[in-house]
Amino acid sequence: MSEIRFDIVSLHAAYASGVTVADMIDAVHARIVAADDPGIFIHLPGKTDMLAQAQELGPFDPATKPLWGVPFAVKDNIDVAGMPTTAACAEYAYVPETDATVVARLKAAGALVVGKTNLDQFATGLVGVRTPYPIPRNAVDASLVPGGSSSGSAVATARGIVSFALGTDTAGSGRIPAGLNNIVGLKPTVGALSAAGVVPACRTLDCVSVFALTVEDAYTVFGVAAAEDPADAYSRAIKVPALAARPPVLNVGVPAKSDLKFFGDASMQVGFEAALGLLETLGCRLVEIPFSDFYATANLLYEGAWVAERYAAISDFMDANEAAMHPVTRKIIGGARSLSAADAFRGLYALQAYKAKLAPVVASVDLFCVPTAPTHYTTAAVLADPVVTNSRLGTYTNFVNLLDMCGVAVPTGRRGDGLPMSVTFLAPAGRDALTAMLARDLHAQSGLPLGATGWPQLGPRPAAVPPCDGMIDLVVVGAHLSGMPLNGQLNQLGAQFLRATRTAAAYKLYALAGQSVPKPGLIRVADGGMRIDVEVWRLGPEAFGRFVAAIPAPLGIGTVELDDGTPARGFLVESAGLDGASDISSFGGWRRFVARGNS
Repeated sequence: MSEIRFDIVSLHAAYASGVTVADMIDAVHARIVAADDPGIFIHLPGKTDMLAQAQELGPFDPATKPLWGVPFAVKDNIDVAGMPTTAACAEYAYVPETDATVVARLKAAGALVVGKTNLDQFATGLVGVRTPYPIPRNAVDASLVPGGSSSGSAVATARGIVSFALGTDTAGSGRIPAGLNNIVGLKPTVGALSAAGVVPACRTLDCVSVFALTVEDAYTVFGVAAAEDPADAYSRAIKVPALAARPPVLNVGVPAKSDLKFFGDASMQVGFEAALGLLETLGCRLVEIPFSDFYATANLLYEGAWVAERYAAISDFMDANEAAMHPVTRKIIGGARSLSAADAFRGLYALQAYKAKLAPVVASVDLFCVPTAPTHYTTAAVLADPVVTNSRLGTYTNFVNLLDMCGVAVPTGRRGDGLPMSVTFLAPAGRDALTAMLARDLHAQSGLPLGATGWPQLGPRPAAVPPCDGMIDLVVVGAHLSGMPLNGQLNQLGAQFLRATRTAAAYKLYALAGQSVPKPGLIRVADGGMRIDVEVWRLGPEAFGRFVAAIPAPLGIGTVELDDGTPARGFLVESAGLDGASDISSFGGWRRFVARGNS
């Protein structure tokens, strides 16, 4: 039974075929023994505790408990009732009586806690070596750092000990370890997962993150755990739509070549270029973006306001127990004592200025793709220079929470030297689904095995169809198509892409004259009509009303018949608007017309 696959689909299939939870627990502990890595877990209760949890599950029922019998690990700065929370500092330890909100939600969905995992002390670090406990060994190459601060969670997932693990992410702690261990790291919109019951690092920036072997699993866990929580003042309601088909064309921002930083690591540069090539095969348009202001934003994280926030989180403990802290952690957080309130406000003012400056840049593309890390470091190199190496690892991660972005780190292949290659997709708050859709498709394109398990990917799964739930289907034909100049208007209204299709053979398409943004007009005709390429998007009633109210003449919304005979609301043009227009029906659609150099 030690060969049971722990991705959720495979594990549930195993349960359906007769595998028991006891068999799964035996597999968990066989893998812990095989890993022979005392640095992964700080607290590991054992089989008896897991069997006691399993007794509460009831019969196998993944419909009502989507995580039924799924083993997971919890970073040891997140409370699990009855298990010590140490934040990797034994002198800080306490035993909580209740679960952190996110743990409680996962347990209610049927997931079983295996144990508490190691971390960079007080979640301060991206390397995974700032711990008084043994350093977890990177699951792919034992000479590399495991990444931090969520080191144990990433290694446990990569080794297939658990199906998923919780981490936290302030500066990249849910992404760097994923990239270093060939797994997925989902860093949600800040506030989407409650931080109640989490030892804070920077309370205004912290978020709980999810490590998994596949994007689908990470997103499933995210969907179960996400909820607004009155116990967390920074919690907010974030929609978690179904992981549906992604829009066929996405404008993906990438750092301008002159701004890319790899610190001399040519293999990482080549690996990133290969990942961008895979994106282009998926239909993405790469848009080079100047990145100096993103880097400047990242530099703020270890200046006044946010170093002071780390100190504020543990000041009482630190002042009384400073000698008990890891020396690097103590030095970093202790630096806050020399800061003033004025320093904090200067940092906040600088951040607000960068937010304002970067807002139109972020809005100019659908999402961003960056290297998860600019280079890899060995444990020996980090121990020799703990500050500079850690800082460099945060090159593409430190600015993300400051700018209120969400992201997914995803494996893309192997570098020329065999080490793992990973990129991270980033998008504005609330667009978690979009980053996950593209990450899912890129991971599939890579063909990589899962983590360090050797398990092959299952292959493409059918994309979910977004539920109607009172939503209104909207047919778009021109400038609002995915990747086109006005598609952002749909994204800003929370529209969900449904499918690409064609109209019935009853329409003509015209390039309209006198438009500030080039756009076509679709009109139904009695004779000589053709099938025209369109996309169907879904909007809520209020958003649909706002969208329709802003449509300028001669365009309007009417009923469009699709190729399968179904009707939907969609863009049509008034006949009077065809004065000076050119018939472009023969192209079969606006995208094809534009691709030929027309507009």
